[in-house]
Amino acid sequence: MQARVLKIDSGDNALIALADLNQGQQIEFEGKTYTLVSNIPAKHKFATENLAVGDEVIMYGVLVGAAVKPIQRGERLTTSNLQHRATPFHEQSGEYRWVGPDISKWKQRTFLGYHRSDGQVGTRNYWIVVPLVFCENRNIGVLKQALEEELGFAAPQVYRRQVADFARLYREGRTEEIKTQAGKTNGSDPARARVFENIDGIKFLLHEGGCGGTREDANNLCGLIAGYINHSNVAGATVLSLGCQSAQIGILRQEIRKRNPAFDKPLIVLEQQQSGSEFTMLSEAIRKTFLGLVEANQTKRAPAALSHLCVGLKCGGSDGFSGISANPAIGHTADLVATVGGRVILSEFPELCGVEQDLINRSTGKEISDRFAQLMRDYQARAKAVGSGFEMNPSPGNIRDGLITDAMKSAGAAKKGGKSPVTAVLDYPEPSTVPGLNLQCTPGNDVECVTAQVGAGANVVLFTTGLGTPTGNPITPVVKLSTNSTLAQRMEDIIDVDTSGIVAGETTIEQMGETILEYVIKVASGEVRTKAELKGQADFIPWKRGVSL
Repeated sequence: MQARVLKIDSGDNALIALADLNQGQQIEFEGKTYTLVSNIPAKHKFATENLAVGDEVIMYGVLVGAAVKPIQRGERLTTSNLQHRATPFHEQSGEYRWVGPDISKWKQRTFLGYHRSDGQVGTRNYWIVVPLVFCENRNIGVLKQALEEELGFAAPQVYRRQVADFARLYREGRTEEIKTQAGKTNGSDPARARVFENIDGIKFLLHEGGCGGTREDANNLCGLIAGYINHSNVAGATVLSLGCQSAQIGILRQEIRKRNPAFDKPLIVLEQQQSGSEFTMLSEAIRKTFLGLVEANQTKRAPAALSHLCVGLKCGGSDGFSGISANPAIGHTADLVATVGGRVILSEFPELCGVEQDLINRSTGKEISDRFAQLMRDYQARAKAVGSGFEMNPSPGNIRDGLITDAMKSAGAAKKGGKSPVTAVLDYPEPSTVPGLNLQCTPGNDVECVTAQVGAGANVVLFTTGLGTPTGNPITPVVKLSTNSTLAQRMEDIIDVDTSGIVAGETTIEQMGETILEYVIKVASGEVRTKAELKGQADFIPWKRGVSL
């Protein structure tokens, strides 16, 4: 019979309910009997001992909170009786020793990727069109309509067909039928044949930045866009500039050179204030972009070692099972990728609160650990300066599903990073270049974080969720992994991999981690399109360096 509770670490004084438990119910675990003094919904926790005010709650072997009122043995931990508390961190103590997983079956494995002249290998082959300032968003929209539809990249117009059907019924005087007519899933017209068979699409990256903010915002935006232009999944780019904005063309070019002095991709940059009429600029953009696509279409997939993978690790809409199923599973995948020489990126600094010391101790050098500690302190200070703090990170959905303090959420979120050494620490929007586990300073915000990870070079993103989220990215496939079977069944149209077998005891974390890597190889090779890709979910939000948790 499936266990009803779980203790994650031998030092924990809280147990996790794996199913709904009722007040008065007796739970036997590791030779002890607990009589529940309150209902414990699945994913929530209860105390294994009586706690006085100020007593610490330990989970995952780390401090996750302190009692603000007496808590009885067998009582549910809630926001009313527990508050956030995390262990302070200090300099690295000792050398980290780690024995990596067996990679004998992965050493010779390859994926089919797009090889770039600078040695990068992409998992997709996109052309991007991006504004340097929000003033050009309308013009980007005009280009999107023209290029996507005529080149066969536009998504089927399922919902447009539904509106057309309703309009027809209205004109025919059959309005009552609209109340009962179910929407059809087929598009209004057969999909146009693609003109360029080796190009996965054209992506249009709208944003609200580039001017009116701080110079730091403008410089970071240029760095982020440069990261996308130089990305292994991008064959070329069209950039529209107004001319007078803070995010200048010169800054963008400088950021591109910083990332790649030998940059040689097709790059089309047009400035409206120097182009004359809007028609002239957009016509030139279309002509040059089309010629760039002709060039980009010459690239075809070819075998590449797994060391060319750069995997972003993200969680969003987390629940009480995230830290025991999906997160540690992709943590094992991350260890495998790091061991074969690839890169993995662990971000979301507000969700590393309380586990800093472990990451500091895992760093391969003092310079790396010191930089991580300083970035964490700076981020926390910015939050405090505006009356916020990392303790405000958990969302209402997180709390409802058992993640009631930031340290508790962080302890589970950090499992995504596996156990491999920390080889690099990246400030936003710096690129990832060092093999192994990279820590990247970003918010926990789903889209801001994924946008940043891809800007740093992630060519696949593993995204765990317990509540469900449709998040995707314009140029990098985002693999969505559910922490529980209920979500996988309820929102099957957004979930790619169900890791709930770990909770059910049907598979191990290591087995699931290997299954995920096999899936990553298929996605990277273009054999599988993620649910987010199939839905055209292409979210892009640059991070303004102000406070976002």
